[in-house]
Amino acid sequence: MAEFDHDYWQRHWQQAHRDGPGRAPNPYLIGETSGLVPGTALDAGCGAGAEAIWLASHGWQVTAADIAPEAFARAASERVRWVEADLTVWQPGMRFDLVTTHYAHPAMPQSAFYDRISGWVAPGGTLLIVGHLHTSEATGHGHHPPAEASVTLADITAGLDGTEWDVVTAREHLRTVTGPGGQAVPLHDVVVRATRRA
Repeated sequence: MAEFDHDYWQRHWQQAHRDGPGRAPNPYLIGETSGLVPGTALDAGCGAGAEAIWLASHGWQVTAADIAPEAFARAASERVRWVEADLTVWQPGMRFDLVTTHYAHPAMPQSAFYDRISGWVAPGGTLLIVGHLHTSEATGHGHHPPAEASVTLADITAGLDGTEWDVVTAREHLRTVTGPGGQAVPLHDVVVRATRRA
């Protein structure tokens, strides 16, 4: 079982930086937020910051938080507030117009993490979750995510109380990414976008 703690993620991002340049922002972020009016945003588990930088370049006031400072050590944007934080205990001290997370795996059950970050969405704001869909196949990263790092669509939507949330997007998607050695590999995703009722 993977231990998704500070040391795990520091090692992960040190290796990623040795392997080459950063990636493009997640395509679901672009598709799901392009129609939103920019405001305050939190990228929870921001990794190397591609999504945070994209949001900032499109007018959002972005806070990007990750447990491993190595993740965003090379992120070259002064328009983003970078925060080293353990998201299992950190409190942002405010609510955001957009809270988004992309494949973040904290040291807590995945569904509990989503429930935690959903509390940081302001009334009328948006929650966007992009996660690994639990399947028997390896991910585009070339490994099988452990069960605690995977979710189903039902897992996420069941955690969104219908009296508080309007689910706008709820879908599973298979896309092809370039893996190690330039090999095309499938990536099974689950995408949920919801609006907190004002």
